[in-house]
Amino acid sequence: MRKYTLWFVSLLILAIPVAVLAIYMQFFVPQKLSAAVQLQVQSGSGLSQVASDLEDAGIVRSALAIKVLARWKKQGGQIQAGDYRFSEPATPGEILERLIRGDVEKVSLTIPEGFTLQQIIARIVEKGFGQQDRLTRLAYDADFITSLKITADSLEGYLFPETYLFAPGIDEKSLLQMMVAQFRRYAELSLQKEAGKSGLTLHQWVTLASIIEKETGLVTEMPLISSVFHNRLKRKIPLQTDPTVIYGIKDFDGNITRKHLKTPTPYNTYLIRGLPPGPIANPGLSALEAAARPAESKYLYFVARGDGGHQFSKTLKEHNAAVQKYQLRRR
Repeated sequence: MRKYTLWFVSLLILAIPVAVLAIYMQFFVPQKLSAAVQLQVQSGSGLSQVASDLEDAGIVRSALAIKVLARWKKQGGQIQAGDYRFSEPATPGEILERLIRGDVEKVSLTIPEGFTLQQIIARIVEKGFGQQDRLTRLAYDADFITSLKITADSLEGYLFPETYLFAPGIDEKSLLQMMVAQFRRYAELSLQKEAGKSGLTLHQWVTLASIIEKETGLVTEMPLISSVFHNRLKRKIPLQTDPTVIYGIKDFDGNITRKHLKTPTPYNTYLIRGLPPGPIANPGLSALEAAARPAESKYLYFVARGDGGHQFSKTLKEHNAAVQKYQLRRR
């Protein structure tokens, strides 16, 4: 009997290190991956299913480790759905943290400054992040726009130009909400107050910023461009800006003519005084700042020099001379 007892104890002594090593390998040693692995966690998936999928994909050695850790931390119901990409060795604890954090694979969408609403919709559709009819419907939906606390007929001007990172599968509504939320973050209250000092409402401020955005690509010029428009608004002089006229032309072919300048539309600022009824593009932060903080100047005119910049003038006589120099002679 003593012989069997000694034999059993010896086996137990040998088994304990093996068991400890096995537990250590399961819980604390990162699993090596021969290649990056994509794993989709479906909405509503339970802990056991996710753990089993991780083991089947070779991301963890054993599903048991994930289940034990999740239950011990009481996080079994906190795993977030989405597409995950695993490319580096990680312990079960590190993998569980990613699943709880929702550290899913991100895709990107870049919206340049000055894109119109239609251009933004086209870019979203091109990248495969939404359907044109649904995006268009939402962008003009009065209830949806009101829910975003915007007083306008469309989302033109309020979709902030930015590079957005988000999880694949985002719906059109969430994407537009994200872009408006980004606008809110950058259009801070202090900027709105400064715009208000010039008598501009939020909508008028965004409208003016959109015109500035379309008039120049030089950030350093934007405050001067803004000063011209502010000076004209104060004197009730028509803004006479081509980008607004172009916005009001259906199927514009890229060539603005005298006929266009004489055709009445709500956006023809050669024929109407003041700002057009709404933004003509989606301005970036520099244009928003310029619209709220114009430079101090007495300029009333500007004309493109042909080098990307503009010549500014205080009088019509100076302006006509600049037009002769930079526009007519060049033709």
